[in-house]
Amino acid sequence: MKYKRFVHRIKKDNLVVHHIFSVLIPGFWLLIFRSRILPVLALGSWLLILRSRILPVLIPGSWLLILRSRILPVLVLGSWLLILPCPVFAQNKNAGKGNGATIVDSKPLTYADSLMVKDLFFKALIAKTSENQKDAEDFFSKIIQIDPANDASLYELANLKKLKNDYPQAQQLLEKAVSVKPDNEWYWAALADCDEKNNDFAKLENVFSELIRINPDKPEYYFDAANAFFYQKKYDEALQVYDKLETLTGPTDDLLANKQKIYLKQGNVDLAARQLEKMIADNPLQTKYYLFLAELYSANNFGDKALKVLQTAEKLKIGNGLVHLALADIYRDKKDYEASYNELTLAFAIPDVDIDQKIKIILGYLPRFPDPNAKASALELSRILVGAHPGDAKAYAVYGDMLVQNDKLKDAKDMYQKSIALNNQVYAVQEQLVRIELGGNDLDGAIRDGENSLSFFPNQAWMNYLVGVAWLQKKDDNKAIGYIKNATTLEFQDKDLLSQSYSALGDCYHNIKDNVNSDNAYDKALTYNAGNVYTLNNFAYYLSLRGEQLDKAAAMSKRSNDLQPANASFEDTYAWILFKQKDYNGAKLWMEKALADDKTSSAVKSEHYGDIMFYLGDINTAVENWKKAKANGDQSPVLERKINERKYIE
Repeated sequence: MKYKRFVHRIKKDNLVVHHIFSVLIPGFWLLIFRSRILPVLALGSWLLILRSRILPVLIPGSWLLILRSRILPVLVLGSWLLILPCPVFAQNKNAGKGNGATIVDSKPLTYADSLMVKDLFFKALIAKTSENQKDAEDFFSKIIQIDPANDASLYELANLKKLKNDYPQAQQLLEKAVSVKPDNEWYWAALADCDEKNNDFAKLENVFSELIRINPDKPEYYFDAANAFFYQKKYDEALQVYDKLETLTGPTDDLLANKQKIYLKQGNVDLAARQLEKMIADNPLQTKYYLFLAELYSANNFGDKALKVLQTAEKLKIGNGLVHLALADIYRDKKDYEASYNELTLAFAIPDVDIDQKIKIILGYLPRFPDPNAKASALELSRILVGAHPGDAKAYAVYGDMLVQNDKLKDAKDMYQKSIALNNQVYAVQEQLVRIELGGNDLDGAIRDGENSLSFFPNQAWMNYLVGVAWLQKKDDNKAIGYIKNATTLEFQDKDLLSQSYSALGDCYHNIKDNVNSDNAYDKALTYNAGNVYTLNNFAYYLSLRGEQLDKAAAMSKRSNDLQPANASFEDTYAWILFKQKDYNGAKLWMEKALADDKTSSAVKSEHYGDIMFYLGDINTAVENWKKAKANGDQSPVLERKINERKYIE
């Protein structure tokens, strides 16, 4: 046997180098190509094989043209050997169950077709990489028109269809792909995904059967095959698959759980229990099997049996948190809430129990708020949580939340600070801290912690607003304006925040006597929330002080009182606007309401009432109320003149 290598082929100006092997075999030629074997008679001939394409080869008295695994007519020793293309059938072991075989018509390709397919495939991949899905689909579709058995294009086009949620079309393409390449695991796996999306569980049986045939050592395929049977309520078949898997992997918790699910669907609680009892007998120190059995009994209304199993488990290992949690559930089902809560406290004190599971239990109390018992229970469990997990920021954050719910704001502030010290990357905790500080008038603390938070989270609109309000209350209006304007540029959806921010800007601009910007800010605040009572009141009051747009001011003030009645400050504003409109009787009526609802002995309200009574001609009552205003802290020179001169002074 001789071997000879050819290493060049010239096409136009380009030198294309291919590795070519020719084999001289006296007698029969054996051509092995793409898993198909074709005998060729060629005495004393050369067979040229070129990268899966066979170019024309001169054989004494004959031409042999083999292109892309298709054999065209061949003249051998003056005779023609005609090898016709054959259709390809998908393997389908369930054809008798209604799944017909998929047929892909194969046809011979010319050399030009072959080059075109190669060019189109290259263009399709470029389009796909560039996320040009339409062009990629067009190119792959053209390939399939030329070469219906091009499995790679069938697969790629199917994936593009899946991106458009066109699973039925993708399913058809993949069925053709697996018929061409029945041993390609990726094709079958993609087909399984389509069948599942199409809820075609009958076909899934065969698909997973093929995947198990191709890769019998992959447990996932057995689970998927069993699930396909399960969804069709073929429980015995599913159990048979699990039995096969058990011979491969041995008994596992996943297998146990899935078998249990089937037994329960079959209504065979006793069999499920016996299986778990066997696991307990084989593994008497494994607490998890006691928990599985207790859960089984509990789910099927055998609470007493579940309790007995858990009590046995509790004796095996003192301080097993999961057992205590399970006992808490059993006692709760029995409506023994005290015993249930006691088991929870035992479980929460054990560090080995997952903190997230504990937090979930605490949050489960929230729907029962404001019930005092629920709030107290959640608070105590949170306290225990901190003791069990002293190094976890989440524990302090949750404890802080429960302290807030119980109006223990000072203690909550301490917990939030500890949480932040352990982990400064949780924004929500920092916002809670600043809100508490701002609400408690700890302005320096709010500014310090707020600005520190903004060094980590500069784009948080609410934090910018809160820090701005702190500066506003410290009467540094320019700094306040900077932070609050940041808030308005960072948020576009939260109408509550935007309304409050523009309202605060209105206050800031008013303080620096920029009335135009102040009015514009208030108007904008009301576009986001026409019922913002504080904006309605403040805007109306400042207009009345300037004596401008009094009708608009009166309408806004009246609306604020309608929305929030018995608010002394709002009633005072409306009374003052009526005073400015010279409706002194109406002003007197509303100011008396304000004084009745006032709990602070306001000097301003007393002075206003005196002003109103002066214009109603009751000078003595006017002076008496001006003196009350002075006694309540108003030391203004104008008030002093009113008292001394016994007359209203603007």
